[in-house]
Amino acid sequence: MAMDKRGASPRLSVRDQTLETLRRRIISLQLPPGEPLSENELAQELGVSRTPVRESLILLREEGLVQVFPQIGSFVSLVDLGRVSEAQFVREAIECASLRDLAVDSDGITGLRNILQAQCEADAKDDVEEFFRLDEDFHRELLRLAGHESAWAAVNSAKAHLDRARRMSLLDTRPVSTLIEQHTAVVDALEANNLPDADSSLRLHLRAVFEDVQRIQEATPELFSDGEARRPSRRSVARLA
Repeated sequence: MAMDKRGASPRLSVRDQTLETLRRRIISLQLPPGEPLSENELAQELGVSRTPVRESLILLREEGLVQVFPQIGSFVSLVDLGRVSEAQFVREAIECASLRDLAVDSDGITGLRNILQAQCEADAKDDVEEFFRLDEDFHRELLRLAGHESAWAAVNSAKAHLDRARRMSLLDTRPVSTLIEQHTAVVDALEANNLPDADSSLRLHLRAVFEDVQRIQEATPELFSDGEARRPSRRSVARLA
């Protein structure tokens, strides 16, 4: 199968396209925690040589998304609970602090409510991938309205493990409608110029993932790690439904 070019710029090198594709598949759980990774199979599937695949796996290992075990092979990393917690701390600190600089006018509120409407439409179509994209749009827009859109890069770089946990939450535990209600509470508070309520609503929303992760971990502990590397067997972990 040819390289999945969705979201990949044609200006990217083959290695960078390969890296982007594999990273997206890991974060979207198409390659779930514990999944074995074969350089040969990935190269054939993506229509590239083994070299960009090997280089991409090295970079993903540095990101903590891939683990390599000598004489066993490469695997998608389990979701590291420590990294989830650290990323959530960074995200909450940046996003909630930015609210202090946020003065939303009617155009800003309209833009946020348009995103909420699109989220409702994605929920109606049961389109989890579209909702996840719109969820990112919502949080990035909050930073933009506060004049801190550049801070999104810091948030984004820290949250690969968190994003996997959030997707598990969407798939297994928390209805999308609940998340939309939480987003709406933030926008309602901003429209009323009630920053304390906006802050508390945003914190509640961002911290909800911890409750979900606890429930998912109790049901599928094999998908999570406490930072200790576990030597896997060379078998595929059941894919999330």
